[in-house]
Amino acid sequence: MSPASFVCAHASHHDWHVALAECQSRIQGQIAALAVQSGRNVDYTLGWCYLTDHYAPAAEAILEALHRHLPGIEWVGTVGIGVSASGVEYIDEPAVVLMAAPLPRGSFRLFSGLQPLPAPGSEFTPHTALVHAEATTPDVQELLQELAERTATGYLFGGLASARNRTLHLADNVFTGGLSGVAFGPEVGLISRVTQGCQPIGPARTITQGEQDLVVSLDGRPALACVLEDLGVEADLPDEELAEVLSGTLVGLSTGAEDIASTPGKFGPDTMVRHLVGVDPQAQILAIGDNIEPGTQLTFCRRDPEAARADLLRIAKEVRAELEDGAHGQLAGALYVSCSGRGGPHFGGRDAELQTLRSVLGDVPLAGFFAGGEIARDHLYGYTGVLTVFTAPG
Repeated sequence: MSPASFVCAHASHHDWHVALAECQSRIQGQIAALAVQSGRNVDYTLGWCYLTDHYAPAAEAILEALHRHLPGIEWVGTVGIGVSASGVEYIDEPAVVLMAAPLPRGSFRLFSGLQPLPAPGSEFTPHTALVHAEATTPDVQELLQELAERTATGYLFGGLASARNRTLHLADNVFTGGLSGVAFGPEVGLISRVTQGCQPIGPARTITQGEQDLVVSLDGRPALACVLEDLGVEADLPDEELAEVLSGTLVGLSTGAEDIASTPGKFGPDTMVRHLVGVDPQAQILAIGDNIEPGTQLTFCRRDPEAARADLLRIAKEVRAELEDGAHGQLAGALYVSCSGRGGPHFGGRDAELQTLRSVLGDVPLAGFFAGGEIARDHLYGYTGVLTVFTAPG
């Protein structure tokens, strides 16, 4: 373990006091071991705290305990129906994951509704940013685009809180609504990738008529006729059978030519998967879970565990290859934000998604959560995973 390494701990217990105390003790032990190894004290400055929604009601008390027992660390995080660490997933059970990093204090800035990102021209220039947000926030997609424009690279990563009781996010305070996170300066090295979880079941089609969330025609043909053709089903199904056929169908939207899918191809990183939420059989119009514009490429798709696993392996190997070329330094820690509709069961068993990552990256300090939507660049995704690794000079 290098002095530049992140430290990470995770625990599950019905009493949050017990789980948090266990994590805090492990974090303190790892920091002490690094100090002995390097012959100097290592200043840990930034921390991540991810909670399952079982602990959401105690978020303020948990944050206060972190400040008290791990002083000097600024904390960000959120709540999910599941949280993750290296090779481990906690879904639908009480759990906490903590991770801390020894970043220079001038290399990052926390932001929130109480503490906006520094204005352009200030002493700190954001290059990238980790974002935690809530799905109920009005115009969250527009807010992400505005935030991306305030960074030098336009690159955001993170996700939306997911909970059955109380959605929240942390940035040295507990927030509901809006967004918060941490911006990084150019000296914080990172590599990030998006992995898709769906498989195209038809060709890429162009939306030729539509408005708001309604798709009227694709390639100049009625939208309903196109989806039935791609699914290979009859066009005169009774309404109940039609609803059943369409219930598992999703749509992938893309505006970039390099991201267009082809049968039996796969989606590129810029494709945004959305639900098919309604149909008008008489008008042959489809309703989807997003606003659309004519000219956008639309591909019908379904969730596919094998495609998801293959794509997860692909991005992990790409990250590993970039690290091995020597230009990025060594791997110090990682974040992984996965859709709440993924996780081990979708990949074949408990912990399978995170074990797939560990099989390629090794047992790197890693923290993450299962989100209600995933953030990469200035986009809000669904059914994806966003892997971000932090690097340090080798």
